[in-house]
Amino acid sequence: MANDEFRTEEDSLGEMQVPADAYWGAQTQRAVENFPISGITFGRRFVRALGVVKKGAAQANRDLGLVDEEIAEAIIEAANEVIAGEHDDQFPVDVFQTGSGTSSNMNANEVTANRAAEIMGSEVGDRVVHPNDHVNYGQSSNDVVPTAMHVASLEAVEKDVIPALDTLREALEEKEEEFDDVVKTGRTHLQDATPVTLGQEFGGYRAQISKGLGRVDNVREHLSELALGGTAVGTGLNTHEEFPGRAAEYITKETGVQFREADNHFEAQAAHDAMSEAHGALRVVAGSLNKIANDLRLLASGPRNGLGEIEQPENQPGSSIMPGKINPVVAEAVNQVHKQVIGNDAAVSAGAADGQIDLNLYKPVLAHNFLESAELIANSSTVFADRFVRKLEANREHCETQVEQSMALATSLNVHIGYDKASEVAKTALKEGKTVREVVLEKGYLTEEEADEVLDPVKMTERGILGQDD
Repeated sequence: MANDEFRTEEDSLGEMQVPADAYWGAQTQRAVENFPISGITFGRRFVRALGVVKKGAAQANRDLGLVDEEIAEAIIEAANEVIAGEHDDQFPVDVFQTGSGTSSNMNANEVTANRAAEIMGSEVGDRVVHPNDHVNYGQSSNDVVPTAMHVASLEAVEKDVIPALDTLREALEEKEEEFDDVVKTGRTHLQDATPVTLGQEFGGYRAQISKGLGRVDNVREHLSELALGGTAVGTGLNTHEEFPGRAAEYITKETGVQFREADNHFEAQAAHDAMSEAHGALRVVAGSLNKIANDLRLLASGPRNGLGEIEQPENQPGSSIMPGKINPVVAEAVNQVHKQVIGNDAAVSAGAADGQIDLNLYKPVLAHNFLESAELIANSSTVFADRFVRKLEANREHCETQVEQSMALATSLNVHIGYDKASEVAKTALKEGKTVREVVLEKGYLTEEEADEVLDPVKMTERGILGQDD
């Protein structure tokens, strides 16, 4: 490359050649060269959060008279552009980097400083706005990165995960109501059990997601704590005593999400139990999605040689060799998301538990894995609701036929003829290819009127003892 494609920037280790059109500086360039590991860089949520933190810090420092007002306003304007996503391509540092995330913090400092210098009419690299002395004033990577991590994670929960899960809950509730009158065979151990309605099963799925929403909602308390103000080790050295509280207020205003200063800055930087706890909630939700997807795949299996109780949408051809085959592709995608979230949870729980002394050194991988899980759960929940659940249809006639043939109807006979005789009826019906009703009448155990009452599949879906007066 020609020399005019680079400019010279400098840090405490000396000069570095940086792409001429880049807003980042020497420290970011060193990180790019030091960490060619995965090719994975931080996504929109985390880059946005870095901009939010830098803006909130600049606003607090301006108010406290710690950074010149003109410089602070330029930093705020530059940070607004980062928040808006105008400079996402200026964050090239690999996720797998220094465990404190210093490279990403300095990346944010350098991009913000150089863009602020342009805003003030100077040139990129002239340091009229200094990445450390101005943009990073009163901060350390050790408190900035966990702050950005909490901001990004809680924003992802509140703005992505919760709305998506609520969409899925609504879709399941719609089917719960639509299928309320569809009586079908219940199954335990994948074997025929007493009747349920398809609506009751979908009510169970709806309740799973509702409870998942509650679990995710509970992570707010600890993710709302911000480490900002602790600087290097939690003592707050070189930071004004009002800085963390003011910055947290500005961050809350910017995001519309409630944040506050950490209860204990030493805990906030040395341990990330809140991230492990919060990701645990995501893991449980992913498990719920997996269970529901598996059930719906089973209920839709067939169409002729499976359970076939529901009809799945024809989203795409299912086979490159078998004409007419339709697969539950959306449900399978949900299953795969669950496996990825389980892997991410292993990384998050291990990283959160493995800090040393005054600093946890797994911040970048914690942030990346959490945000990936949040995005996967949010996107798959929405797709699952819109492209699968809402398009399901009940195979009513098939469900009714299957119920009539079920041996499990004999269960309601227990209180009338005893378990042993009821078992005899069920086994005879299975052996002779008859219904439970036919056998119980042949053996004279019940009259036709009694059989109508005791073997009513619809009434079996409700609590009570059939055939007994109230």
